[in-house]
Amino acid sequence: MNIFTPNPTKKAAVHAFFDEATFTVSYIVEGSNSRRCAIIDSVLDYDHAAGKSHTKSADKLIRFIKNNQLTLDWILETHVHADHLSAAPYLQNNLGGKIVIGDHITQVQATFSKLLNAEPGFAQDGSQFDLLVNENDRLPLGESEIRILHTPGHTPACVTYLIDNAAFVGDTLFMPDYGTARCDFPGGNANTLYHSIQKIFALDDNTRLFMCHDYKAPNRETYAWETTVAEQKASNQHIRSGISEEEFCVMRNKKDATLGMPRLIWPSVQINMRAGHLPPAEENGVCYVKTPLNLETNG
Repeated sequence: MNIFTPNPTKKAAVHAFFDEATFTVSYIVEGSNSRRCAIIDSVLDYDHAAGKSHTKSADKLIRFIKNNQLTLDWILETHVHADHLSAAPYLQNNLGGKIVIGDHITQVQATFSKLLNAEPGFAQDGSQFDLLVNENDRLPLGESEIRILHTPGHTPACVTYLIDNAAFVGDTLFMPDYGTARCDFPGGNANTLYHSIQKIFALDDNTRLFMCHDYKAPNRETYAWETTVAEQKASNQHIRSGISEEEFCVMRNKKDATLGMPRLIWPSVQINMRAGHLPPAEENGVCYVKTPLNLETNG
């Protein structure tokens, strides 16, 4: 196993923006000793019933970056989200930067383009994104660097971004009192998630971990999204130290069997697998998202 050791002399400046409608945390991360920054897991607001999107959440990120005279280098996606739409193209149009995702996006595109009967010519090579990354890749961010861990299990394309002493884990982990990500989406796997989390647990205990979501666990009154490797290993209710792979997988698979699909899964996946772009307009000039009926989505 390759273990990344965070740089103890650097502490990334992390700014969190919480969207309560989708329980999503987006981040702006500043590189050390620079005005360069990255955005991680942005949100495009979406009214599903009305079929309309708006940019209130993304505009908060734009204002922050402009007000603080930062330069956006990277728009990072931890995975193809199933619960919110990405604002990546809108941010890029306003701020520049390159849109990045893990290179196993091609597996996700192949699966969902088939499930959704995507239009002829839909590319399944990840070319909608500016850059595909995988294990051990590194991207510059001022005097810092972004290091990539491939952490599949929730989806095949999940990655963790490690910037100085901060790791952005997407949906792989939640706060210790809430547990871990579901593994029942197409391409998900509980055994794979277990090993991905062990890779995160191999980081230095003081590494700060930033979640993509929080839902306020029972008996907790406030939202939270930052913890540490040490705290996760000590008290994560699903996968703390000492829990075996078999124990975890039995628990995770049993729990997943009780879960319904996210409310925005179909519009989210269709748009996010296109790097946040809408599907092509049809003959009447209108873009549509599909909702398959009576479809078995496990596997």
